[in-house]
Amino acid sequence: MKNQVDKVNQSPAADKVFEAIHTVMHLYRASRLQVFREDERGITHMESRVLDYFAQHPDATLSDLVAHSGRDKAQLTRLIRGLRDKNYLEAREDAQDRRSVRLQLSKEGRALQRQLKKTGSRILAQAVEGLSEKQCDELVALLKIVQGNLERQD
Repeated sequence: MKNQVDKVNQSPAADKVFEAIHTVMHLYRASRLQVFREDERGITHMESRVLDYFAQHPDATLSDLVAHSGRDKAQLTRLIRGLRDKNYLEAREDAQDRRSVRLQLSKEGRALQRQLKKTGSRILAQAVEGLSEKQCDELVALLKIVQGNLERQD
């Protein structure tokens, strides 16, 4: 393993690749955060992610969200409470387990989530502007190789 690590540490190509990945993710995240700062409703990045989750998983529970996100349950409880207070999320008792609460987007929550998704799509379109469909597919394939390499490391 030592030789392999030493090889990676001495690879200018690997440094360039990861510097580029880091820069792209930083710029993307900064663009998204700017949108949230400019939004008069005061929605945060994490609230947007919670809305996205419940748009894709209606009637999921807080525990489902915790398992999916890996975030702290107390933090997510506060986020959900805030979204419910703003009428973006609705809750109902689980018919099978009265201790459990099922969550879904309200009408206002669906409208907000669609608007945020549309804005996010514009940022993504800007990011790949000038790339052909084939180039996008090639980039995804290359990144999947990098991902696979990282996932299988011991």
